[in-house]
Amino acid sequence: MNRQTVAYVRVSTEEQHLDRQRASITEAVGEPDRWFEDHCSGGSTNRPALSSMLSHVREGDEIVVPSMDRLARSVPDLYGLVDLLRERGVSVRFLKEGQTFDPGGASSMSRLLLGVLGAVAEFERSLIRERQAEGIAQAKAKGVYRGRSKALSPEQVEQARERVRAGVPLSRVARDAGVSRSVMYDAVKGRGAYASEVEVG
Repeated sequence: MNRQTVAYVRVSTEEQHLDRQRASITEAVGEPDRWFEDHCSGGSTNRPALSSMLSHVREGDEIVVPSMDRLARSVPDLYGLVDLLRERGVSVRFLKEGQTFDPGGASSMSRLLLGVLGAVAEFERSLIRERQAEGIAQAKAKGVYRGRSKALSPEQVEQARERVRAGVPLSRVARDAGVSRSVMYDAVKGRGAYASEVEVG
């Protein structure tokens, strides 16, 4: 059986881009045999690409991930995923941390290292969220915070709603407008950044 190198990357929203993560992987290992890409928050339990990857990999394969916080929601989740993959004979390589966890019985030291590095990644993530929250609070206090800009103008939103009412699939309307399906859904339904708009019945 041929050994495969597969890559897993993740961003939190459809509006974010995977280019930097993809570049870090190709620079480190070249073009992997298969890419698995999720667009969801780290706390989400619905990660279809991760589920597909877990079903796809076989003994002898290697999974390459930009960093631990891209793969796991928390330290316990990290332990569970890495242990599961190692038991199945799959290696897991984290580029940012510079660590590879190979199949076989995990030594106490390797498990300690995994936990420490995972905790550091989780701590860094919480600091980033705190800094973002503080920045937003300061901007609101100064009266300069405007929130996330809308990708669609009111005219585009109304046109999109008319097309959806006419039976055009939402995914097609989103594609034609050059936005993600989730953005178009919010616009059509009057949610998120478009909450002030009238919702389609």
